[in-house]
Amino acid sequence: MTLTKLTDWLSRLNHKSTKTKPDSLYDMIGGEQTTRALCQRFYDIMDGDPKAVDLRAIHSPDLTLTREKFFQFMSGWLGGPPLYEQQYGHPRLRARHLHVKVDELMISQWLYCMNRALEETVSDHQLRQLIWNNLLPLARHMKNH
Repeated sequence: MTLTKLTDWLSRLNHKSTKTKPDSLYDMIGGEQTTRALCQRFYDIMDGDPKAVDLRAIHSPDLTLTREKFFQFMSGWLGGPPLYEQQYGHPRLRARHLHVKVDELMISQWLYCMNRALEETVSDHQLRQLIWNNLLPLARHMKNH
């Protein structure tokens, strides 16, 4: 190996890129801050928008714990820390919601709130669309009536 090749090889070996690529949707949208804002906004909309009155009615009056559990779930679902699983185990979403009637009305109201929350908290259109495209089948899977 010539001295030039050795120098080039050492230079590449020691060179660390200052660019780091996010490796999950969680990172790409802004990590904990944006994920928490998305979840909070979702429940703010559900709590105050007349278009979500039926969805709001199936929740307890105090949404504090529900908001936190949703944030924990979304953190892991978006590829961030699996907070929900660490605390409660596998989400088993459908089973955990069997105690409430999840029909087309509930699904459409949930999607309405989530769409608004995404539009208001996730600035990148392509990321919003990617999240939305993955939430649609999840929401439809929850149907139990």
